[in-house]
Amino acid sequence: MGRAPRRSPRLRGRAAAAGAAQGEPSTPRAAAGGKRRRGQAQGARAKGAKGVAAGPEPAAWASHPMKAREQALKKRGFATVAGVDEAGRGPLAGPVVAAACVVEDRVEIPEVMDSKQIATEEQREAVFAALEREKGVTFAYAVIDHAEIDRINILQATLRAMEQAVEKLPAPPAYIVVDGNRLPQGFDPATSEAMVKGDSKCYAVAAASIVAKVVRDRLMHELDRQYPQYGFSVHKGYGVPAHKAAIFKHGPSPVHRRTFAPVKHMI
Repeated sequence: MGRAPRRSPRLRGRAAAAGAAQGEPSTPRAAAGGKRRRGQAQGARAKGAKGVAAGPEPAAWASHPMKAREQALKKRGFATVAGVDEAGRGPLAGPVVAAACVVEDRVEIPEVMDSKQIATEEQREAVFAALEREKGVTFAYAVIDHAEIDRINILQATLRAMEQAVEKLPAPPAYIVVDGNRLPQGFDPATSEAMVKGDSKCYAVAAASIVAKVVRDRLMHELDRQYPQYGFSVHKGYGVPAHKAAIFKHGPSPVHRRTFAPVKHMI
């Protein structure tokens, strides 16, 4: 469990709870509270991002369309802009993970894009490793487990994870861009915004989407080792036919979300 987060001036209301939700499988990153510090490159080894669409040439980087919103905000005086995104709202099992990412203007990682547009898990791991190595990138993440999702519902769990991820950044960002159409209650509308399809429009949000997806996928691999009969490492808990068939055959596992159909109909 990570240390208790500091209250961020970018957040209003009560501070979110610290650390990954109790009961989630731990990784070295999760055990450290989900915070990425400069110089602490851990996790996946870079494998190259073969097959990932190439980005702009360095000479054109200043006009990269996915950096336009961040640059506009910085011209208005917001020195640091954090992108926030989540992974795991829809699955029938496992946690939801949110990540917050701050990217300096000079950073040039062409493969950063909406995580859903990166074809394979191996390619996402390679981009994640590039983000970890880059000193101009800072990120943090938060995990809300299946039990908390059932207790407060998936929307509230997702928004809470987003607040926690921002709280865990080493320094409070001046401005926050959240993927989607809703801000967490604790985010000040004067210094934050919700951006529909932000993971395909804002570079920092796209980076956060990759972090959240990779962290959650790793957690689902751990759950697969505990409950191999469900195939979590393949479908990551989503309701594909093979997963539903395994639930009907074996019954729900301890990490299935009891409030999600068809799981709730089997209890």
